[in-house]
Amino acid sequence: MKILLLGDINSIHIKKWAAALAGSGIEIGIFGLGKATEEWYQDIEYVSNCNEAGFSKSIFDSSLISKINYLNLLPKLKKAIKSFQPDIVHVHYASSYGLLGKLSGFHPIFVSVWGSDVYVFPNKGKLQNIVLKSNLKNADKIFSTSRDMKKETEKYTDKDIKVIPFGIDIENFKHMSVEREFAQEDIVLGTIKSLEKEYAIDVLIKAFSIVCDRNPQLQLKLMICGEGSLRNDLEALCNKLGIVDRTTFTGLVAHDEVPRYLNMIDVFGCLSDNESFGVAVAEAMACELPVVVSDVGGLPELVENGRSGSVVPPQSPVLAADAIEIFVLHPLVREKIGHNARLRIKTKFNWANNVQDTVNSYLSNARSTS
Repeated sequence: MKILLLGDINSIHIKKWAAALAGSGIEIGIFGLGKATEEWYQDIEYVSNCNEAGFSKSIFDSSLISKINYLNLLPKLKKAIKSFQPDIVHVHYASSYGLLGKLSGFHPIFVSVWGSDVYVFPNKGKLQNIVLKSNLKNADKIFSTSRDMKKETEKYTDKDIKVIPFGIDIENFKHMSVEREFAQEDIVLGTIKSLEKEYAIDVLIKAFSIVCDRNPQLQLKLMICGEGSLRNDLEALCNKLGIVDRTTFTGLVAHDEVPRYLNMIDVFGCLSDNESFGVAVAEAMACELPVVVSDVGGLPELVENGRSGSVVPPQSPVLAADAIEIFVLHPLVREKIGHNARLRIKTKFNWANNVQDTVNSYLSNARSTS
């Protein structure tokens, strides 16, 4: 079987899907709008880049005009489809890539919604709304990684939407001994997110400051992994709150280094204002970390409040501090909740199971069209 993935070839999620599906014996082609920043696909059997040229940049403006410019690649996509001869084209991102997939005229075409393509794009204007509805109408199957995102997508289509979570490789993400960059007695609150407004890192910083003020006797540390446009503002906030000496900004962390950084952390925080699923949270849970998350998007589906973590309202630093403080003060509670967190990932969000669900969807389509 041949599957052509239509999506960002530089996305870690596309890389992960391509490798896993190829490992299941499926031949994978990838057609992206941008050039590959590294030729990672050459190291994986059954994976090939079907658009070696791409555009000269891999990060695109989100305006509709730029999305229309993407259509300059339509002849290349049609040529790639003719050459690769896929059984299915699987679109990852329903707006720009969805439009390109629709205009290719190929069927069967599967569409996976990712987040901003349904939460943000259709609210930018009437034309964007129409484009998304049209792209979803064209899809033979639609996938979402969470029930919340499925519910949002149902505003734009009456088609059935299959929920397949973006699961975690539990052999890679697990509790392990690592060399910590902190003292033995330090209790570390950490997060791994882009430093952008929607992820509300400022709320996490404020919550941490509150916990520090309440517990001056404890050696508390905050580790923020990630990079983004708000880094200077967040560093200034730490200075204003007097927690600079307690806070570490690591910058961008390579994905293969994420398990090591997670295992330096004692409590993981994700207080986003918007989160379609929460891959970083799931990875932390797989590493047996208690998590404190906001009650938005797919996060409450992932975290069972009081059992595998704590769920608090968004933009609520005091309530977040209350939840963090429980884990900080009670190591046995940290251990128990962390154990429950990994068990939940193993049983409900196991990457191997999610890949097999996707393969089964491909195979069922092949059977129905044969």
